[in-house]
This record gives sequence, structure tokens and C-alpha cells, in this order.
Amino acid sequence: MKIKDNYKVRSIAGENLIVEQGKSHADMTKVISLNATALLLWNSLAGRDFTVAEAADVLVEHYGIDRTLAETDAGRWADKLKECGIIE
Repeated sequence: MKIKDNYKVRSIAGENLIVEQGKSHADMTKVISLNATALLLWNSLAGRDFTVAEAADVLVEHYGIDRTLAETDAGRWADKLKECGIIE
């Protein structure tokens, strides 16, 4: 998997929002806001190919949580981004 290069995170009004670069106008019906954990995953994995297991590694290393829980959470994060067309 890889986060598509044309998507970036911008801090707007205190929220971390995913923005598609290169569009002349934004579709505000599809605003995606990232919480602190989702932003950690984004910042750790953007710009490279990764697996759910590698995303889980980030969570285990940063939060010290159980591996099974980390894989579940990382999988949900990746699934949501795929659903929105942000991950290829």
C-alpha cells in the first residue's frame, strides 16, 4: 500500500485535514480529519510502500500496545483511507 502522492495533511483551524493537491477547488463533502494517532501513522508512512504490519509496528513502538490491538487499529486506519481513495 502507499498513500497517494497528491494527498497532503494540512493543519487548518486546529484540525489536521487531508487535502488533495492540484485541485482548483475542494470538495468539502469529503473532509477527512486525522486524530493524533492517525496523524502519527500518516507522518510515519507517507511517501513509501507499507503493510498493515508495518503500520502496527509504528503503534506498538510509539504506544507500547498489544500487537493484536495494533494490527486491528492499523487495519481500520488503512481500510478507511482505501475507502476514500487515498491509499493505492
